[in-house]
Amino acid sequence: MIELAGIIILGILAQWVAWKFKIPAILPLILIGLIVGPIAAQFFNEDGSKWIEPVWNGEKGLFPGDGLYYFVSLAISIILFEGGLTLRRGEIKNIGPVISKLITLGSAITFFGAGITAHYIFNLNWKLSFLFSGLIIVTGPTVITPILRNIPLKKDVSAVLKWEGILIDPIGALVAVLVFEFISVGGGAGFTLTALLEFLKILLFGTTFGFTFAHALIFIIDKKWVPHYLLNVVSLSTVLLVFVESELFAHESGLLAVVVMGMVLGNSKLKDLKEILYFKESLSVLLISILFILLAANMDYKELMLLYEWKTLLLFALIVFIIRPLAVFLSTHKSNLKTNEKLFISWVGPRGIVAAGIASLFGSKLMKQGVDGAEYITPLVFMVVLGTVLLNATTARLFAKLVGVFLKRSNAIMIIGASEVARLIAKYLQENDRRVVIIDSNRDNIEKANNEGLESYEINVYDNELTDNIELNDVGYMIAMTGSDSINEYAMSNFSSIFGEQGSYRLANSKEVNTKEYEDEEKLFTKEDDYFSLLEAIREFPEVHETLIKSKEEYKTVLGKINEELKSIPILVKNKSNEILLISEFEKKITSMENWSLVYVGKKLEF
Repeated sequence: MIELAGIIILGILAQWVAWKFKIPAILPLILIGLIVGPIAAQFFNEDGSKWIEPVWNGEKGLFPGDGLYYFVSLAISIILFEGGLTLRRGEIKNIGPVISKLITLGSAITFFGAGITAHYIFNLNWKLSFLFSGLIIVTGPTVITPILRNIPLKKDVSAVLKWEGILIDPIGALVAVLVFEFISVGGGAGFTLTALLEFLKILLFGTTFGFTFAHALIFIIDKKWVPHYLLNVVSLSTVLLVFVESELFAHESGLLAVVVMGMVLGNSKLKDLKEILYFKESLSVLLISILFILLAANMDYKELMLLYEWKTLLLFALIVFIIRPLAVFLSTHKSNLKTNEKLFISWVGPRGIVAAGIASLFGSKLMKQGVDGAEYITPLVFMVVLGTVLLNATTARLFAKLVGVFLKRSNAIMIIGASEVARLIAKYLQENDRRVVIIDSNRDNIEKANNEGLESYEINVYDNELTDNIELNDVGYMIAMTGSDSINEYAMSNFSSIFGEQGSYRLANSKEVNTKEYEDEEKLFTKEDDYFSLLEAIREFPEVHETLIKSKEEYKTVLGKINEELKSIPILVKNKSNEILLISEFEKKITSMENWSLVYVGKKLEF
C-alpha cells in the first residue's frame, strides 16, 4: 500500500517540478524511478532491496508474473488514444507530405541506420540490434511539447514536430513488435512470409477495430444512450475494449487500433469531444507519472553499469548527430521547409514513453527467454530517451537562435471570439499575409470560420488548452472581442503576457463608451465603439474599406468623419509594405502619417 501511494505522490510531485521549471516531466520521473529503484538497492539498502519493487524474482513485487506487462500495455494504449484525439486533418494542409515521408522514409532510415550502428558498436546480434532501432524510431509528443512551448517558431515547424511525435509512436511500436516476433518465432523456412502475414494482420485488425468502434461510440453518444455522468468512463472502457479485442484477433495490433480510434473521434463533430479529451489528458498525466517511475525502478544497477563505457557515447552521438539529420533531410527533400528549419527539426527528436515502456517490456521478456544480449535493450533505450530529452531541453532554444528559426518578432494575431465582425476582420488580415488564429467556445461560430477558410479552434479561454498549444508560439498580438466584457478582461489579464508580446487589446465595454473615459486607452481595440456597435455597423454593410492618408491633418480629418458615421468604424492602419497596426498602436508608435491607409468596416464613405 505504501509503495503504491508513494508512486502516485512522487509522480505528481515530479509533474509539478516539471511544470515549475518548464522541463519535460520525463526527466524528474525517470530520475525518481532510478533513485527509488536500482540506486537505492545499490547504495542505501544493505540487503540490496529497492524502495519500490515492481517485479522481484518474477513472482513477487507490486506486479508479480506478467502483471507489469499487462498494466504497461493498457496504460500505453490509453496514452496513445489521447494522442490520437489531438490530431486534426486541417492542421497539416501545408506539411502533410513532409510528415508522411518522416514517418515512412525517415523511420526506415532510423531503423536501418541505428540497427547497423548498434550491431557494430555493441556487437549485438542483428535481431536485437534492429529491436533497439525499432524502439528508438519514436519521438514522443509528451516531451516535445514542453520543450517547444516557450520557443516562438513558424506554425509549419511546430506542426511537423507535433504530428511526427504522435503519428510515429504506433509505427515505432509496430516495428518493434514485428522484430520481437522475429526473435520469438526464430528463423527457419517460411520466416519472412510468417512475419509479413503477421504484419498485415496487425494493420487489418488494428485499423478495422479502431475505425468501427470509433463510429459506434460517436453514434451511441449522439443518440444520448449514455448519461452525461458516465460519458468519460464509458469512453475509457471502450478504449480498453478496442485494445483487448484487437489484441485477441491479431497480437500487438491494439496500439494501432486505439490510435485510429482516437484520430476518428478527434476529427468528428462530436459535441462532447472536449470533455472526453480533458478527462483523458488528466488520466494520461497520472498514467505517465506511474509508468516512468515503475519502469525506471524495475531496472537493475548491473544493467545501468553496462552503459558505463565509451561505446555508449559513440552510439548516442551517431544516432543524434548523423542518423536523425539524415532521416530529416532526405524526408524533407523538395519540401517548402528551409535549410535552417530542417536543421532545427533534425536537432529536436526526443524519445518518450512508448520507447521506454515497450523497451522495458520486451527487454525483460527476452531476458527471461535467455536471449544473449537482451540485457542491453532496456538500458540502451533509456539512455537514448534520457540523453535526447536532456539535450533538447537544455539547448533547443539556443539552437533555434543559432540556426535562425527563432522568431524575433511574433507577428501572428489571435482573436478571441468568432463573431461575424471578428471573422470579417480576420479575413481581411489573412488576405494581407498575416497569420490569424480565431478562438471561440461557440461551435457554430467556429464552423462558420472554418467554412470561410479561417484558422480557428474551439477552445474555452478558461481552460489550459491555449497555453499548451505549441503551434501558437508565433502569436504576438491578441485581440479580445467577444460579446462578454468579463471574458475580454479575463483574456487580457491572463494571456497578454503569453500571446500579446507585441500588443494585446480588447473591446471597450458599454460603460466606457458612454462615459468616454478610459483608464488605459492604448489597450482598447476601438476607442469609440463596443461589441454591439461593431455588429450594428456590419449588419447592413459587412465590408472592409481602405482610404489613403497623406498627412497628420488628413488622418485626423478622415478619422473624425468615420467616427461621426454610426455605420462606419475605424479599426486598423496599413502601409504599402502590408505592415498592419491597430489605431492605438499606430498613434503611439508612428510620427509620420504619410503613405498609410486607414482601414474601417461598415458603410463606405467618400472623402
